[in-house]
Amino acid sequence: MRSITLKLTLAFLAVSLAGVALVAVIIWGTTSAAFNQFLLDRSKSDFLAAVTNYYQANGTWDGITEALTEKGSIPAAPAGAYGPPSSQPGGANPGLPLPFALADQNGTVVVRGGPFHPGDTVPASILNQGEAVTLNGQRVGTILNTGNPPNRDPSSNRFLEQANGALLIAACGAALLALLLGIILARSVTRPVRDLTAATRSMAAGQLGQQVPVRSKDELGELTAAFNKMSADLEHANQLQRQMTADIAHDLRTPLTVITGYLEGLRDGVIKPTPERYEVIFSESRHLQRLVEDLRTLSLAEAGELAIYRQPVQPSELLGRLAQAFQHRADQQKVSLKLQVEPALPDLQVDPERIEQVLGNLVSNSLRYTPEGGEIDLAARREPGGVVLAVKDNGAGMAPEVLEHVFERFYRGDDARLQQGDETGLGLAIARSIVELHGGKISAASAGPGLGSTLSVFLPV
Repeated sequence: MRSITLKLTLAFLAVSLAGVALVAVIIWGTTSAAFNQFLLDRSKSDFLAAVTNYYQANGTWDGITEALTEKGSIPAAPAGAYGPPSSQPGGANPGLPLPFALADQNGTVVVRGGPFHPGDTVPASILNQGEAVTLNGQRVGTILNTGNPPNRDPSSNRFLEQANGALLIAACGAALLALLLGIILARSVTRPVRDLTAATRSMAAGQLGQQVPVRSKDELGELTAAFNKMSADLEHANQLQRQMTADIAHDLRTPLTVITGYLEGLRDGVIKPTPERYEVIFSESRHLQRLVEDLRTLSLAEAGELAIYRQPVQPSELLGRLAQAFQHRADQQKVSLKLQVEPALPDLQVDPERIEQVLGNLVSNSLRYTPEGGEIDLAARREPGGVVLAVKDNGAGMAPEVLEHVFERFYRGDDARLQQGDETGLGLAIARSIVELHGGKISAASAGPGLGSTLSVFLPV
């Protein structure tokens, strides 16, 4: 049995059948008991009326058995049941055990029934449990319960048979309904599973980005939504990987082409060796070296294996050293570099070299796109739970669609992310990975192209 639909259907059916059977047995037992009690109460009422009328008419219990037998109030005694067979009318027809017996005012049995035989003396304890037969306020007899079930006539038997038949039909109908509902419920439960299985097989075959309809808000719906997110993330990661491979190949090909071209020319004697040409070869080699080192750093950071040596450091010290390192370059570009640090900021437990590498990438990015006469602010401020280090410029700015991908590897959205000079295109991606290793967050904000941008790093205290 490999189909989960069949298993669930049979499970629902088994539970439903067990419930229907239990209910049917309880209803059958309750109905039979209630009907027997009804017949017993009615028989007792009729029996009480008959014996009361007889005693009222005759003033004695003599001949009561014969009188009740003639009227059909009690059946004739079966042969050998209570001694000699009855010689009264109907005595040749075996009767059923009576549910009642009758004792006179002295406790002597005058009407047979159950264990009570005519002439027996009944103890007072049993008489007290019976129902008194009174006439003019005086107790003239006692009706005794024999424990025998009430006699059923054919109409009573037909009623019970019809009730039991209706109960059987209802039970069968409930079982069929349970089977139908079980099939529907099993299919509704397993349909998302089948969809997920088909989508998983498609992904295993290389068709990423599979999406499954979310049909409910229960655990299966949550599982489907999680699968859809995983599938979308895998497709996006695969696209990024392909794009990164293409970008790496492009970035490697350009300097290699330059180096190879110069070396071939030098080997063949087509060009003469000069210090300038050697400088070009050396510069392209350094670019290749930086690219390889950046790729190694990024891979270690994303794998969580980049060594981090934490120590306490003041945010003002980090930004001060950063300003000194980039002051000369800012002066060359005629860009104003300013510090805005709140007083009494707490120490940060970080790796100073790695955080300076992050902030250096942010400042380099701002210097690259801040025009002459522009301004770059290096700010530090306190926020709940940590400190924010921000690099704000009034340069080219970024469009909203660029902000979403600005920290991705080799991303080229518009002019604000085009590589220039010796840049590898991995600086901001490395910065994000290092910040996340420190338990912080990095973000970018801009009012739009031409309105400057702000790159912020939140580090927990």
